[in-house]
Order: sequence, then C-alpha cells, then structure tokens
Amino acid sequence: MESKQPSPIDLLVEAHAGLERQGPGCAEETGRALAFLGDLDLIANAADLGCGTGAQTLLLAQHLKGSVVGLDLFPAFVDVLNGQACEQGVADRVRGVVGSMDDLPFQRESLDLIWSEGAIDNIGFERGLAYWHGFLKQGGYVAVTCPSWLTDEHPAVIERFWADAGSRLDSVAYNIEALQRCGYQFVAAFALPETCWTDEYFTPREAALEGLLRKYPGNETVEAFVADNRHEVELYQEYKQHYGYVFYLGRKR
Repeated sequence: MESKQPSPIDLLVEAHAGLERQGPGCAEETGRALAFLGDLDLIANAADLGCGTGAQTLLLAQHLKGSVVGLDLFPAFVDVLNGQACEQGVADRVRGVVGSMDDLPFQRESLDLIWSEGAIDNIGFERGLAYWHGFLKQGGYVAVTCPSWLTDEHPAVIERFWADAGSRLDSVAYNIEALQRCGYQFVAAFALPETCWTDEYFTPREAALEGLLRKYPGNETVEAFVADNRHEVELYQEYKQHYGYVFYLGRKR
C-alpha cells in the first residue's frame, strides 16, 4: 500500500514537534520579559497562546504560582506540552489545550497574563491585541513577540518573504502605537538577540530537516519544504540587521 504523501502542514508539525522551540526565542529573553511584570505572585491565571510544545509555557510555570494554560492549533504540540508538564510535576498547574488564538475558550476578563511568543503575527498584531484585550482583567498584562522592522530600510525581498508567509512587518514605533490603540499602557519593548534565531531555532531545525530528507528520499514536497526553510536562514543571514523578533509588553488600562 502506498504511504500517504505528507502535506506542507504535516511537514511543519513533524519538523517542529521534536524541537524545544518552534520559533526564535530563549529562556533568558522569556525571563527578561517576565521581569517587567511586577509582582508575579499576583498572576493567578495565565494563558500562553500559540504555545507550540511549551518551552516558554513551562518557564512561566517556574516563575508563577498560579495556573498556566497553553493553547495551540496543533494537537501534536499540545501532547508534548502535557507530557512534559507531567514529567516536571506541574500538571496540576499547567495544561495544554487545542484551540485557536482568534477563538479563545476563556471567560471574559478572567486572565491576569496573556503570553505569546512568535505567534501573534499569524492573526495580525493589532487584531490579536484588540481581541485578547477583552479576556484580560483590569491591570492584566500582555507579552508577545512579533517580527518587526529594526531599521528605516525595508528590503523588498524580506517584505515579500513575510507576506508570502501570511504575516507582515511593521516598525517598533508603529507596533507600540498599535498596542496603545488597543487599550494597553505601554510597558516595554526589546529585540531578541541573534542567538535566539541561530542557536535556539535554526540549528536544531536544520537537524530536523535533515531527518525529513532521510525519511522521505526523493519526495518533491519534502525537498521544497526543506528548501523554503533553508531560504529563510539565508535571508536572515544577509538581512538580519533590518528585522527581528521584538518583545512587546503592555498592561490593560
């Protein structure tokens, strides 16, 4: 019997399910962002949206005494998070659920913190912040990373790449203004360092891509998927001074 041909979405999940992170980021920068949130003991209910396999979700649980719900569209990622929560003995406070960032399963004004690393641009920075605002308690925090322009020069090849990926890049200043338009007091913004892309994401992902090529020899869909991912690395190496992921933190007014 002929085996099922993997789709690009299948390959996306397969390539990333075994990675600690599904996008640029690291424990140090997650901790740096948390330091802006004041008394963490006051955060009783947090949600990590687009959590992937939950590296940062579990880090949140290490710093917070309250509960953390990780939400992601892909069941394979959520399964990894729930398994790791059990292994680390925090399953009583950390729970992964399958769901969409633009259709949240939470009660209105029930969350003290909404966290999201490398995911909000999938639904749009301003759209996501406006929608999520209603789920935060008064004075609750939002902390997200989003790809952004870091210089006034915006190379067209980078603009096309992110547009083709279903996203867009805006300047840090524009995004701060958008955050404020959505009803948040601006708290902080800072760019992730290059190592969050290279050491924490691209290097382990490359090993996973090599694994796909070995598993599916001669498969054109797999080869195209791998080529697209490697093209992203090449673009970053050439144009990294112009763009990057930026952490944005705000507090509900």
